[in-house]
Amino acid sequence: MRLVLVALAGALTLTGCDSGDVPSPAERQQGEPAQGAVAANAVELRGEGLVAGAEAFYFAAGQAEVEAALAEALGASLRSGENRECGAGPITFTDYAGGLTAHFQEGRLVGWNWHAPQDGDAPATGTVSLGGKVQLGSPRAEAAAASGFAMVEGSTLGEEFALGSNIGGFIKGDAVEMLYAGTQCFFR
Repeated sequence: MRLVLVALAGALTLTGCDSGDVPSPAERQQGEPAQGAVAANAVELRGEGLVAGAEAFYFAAGQAEVEAALAEALGASLRSGENRECGAGPITFTDYAGGLTAHFQEGRLVGWNWHAPQDGDAPATGTVSLGGKVQLGSPRAEAAAASGFAMVEGSTLGEEFALGSNIGGFIKGDAVEMLYAGTQCFFR
């Protein structure tokens, strides 16, 4: 009887250690193409995270590891800060050359956005791209022809669009002005 109670307590303890609704890396890769490396000085943005050089990171990856890989690929960060007023809770952010901003909550990667660099930013030493044909600056027609493209009806933020269920963006004039995935701090 005592052995049964010890086994039951052990099982309950293991159940209590469940990470909730965050799937393991192995579960995330089931049925998906391999998350291959990119050039050492490149970052490829994806709907579930990003790849920096030889390292792929899903959302929920550790901030220190992601920032180190991004610095290796793009150079030292340009700035970092925190937005405590975000509807999703406080977000810290780190900006890199090439217009990439990585978003973190509680030390974990939760999102990214790619936009035009700010005036005075150091030139990029590496490249940033989105997997697929649509890139920052792509013509409106090219974005509209992409698989999964749909305008976000009623957006209060401008001409907002979705590329499938995980990536969004904005068009200004005749070109893609910003792309994003994951947690953002947009005030709608």
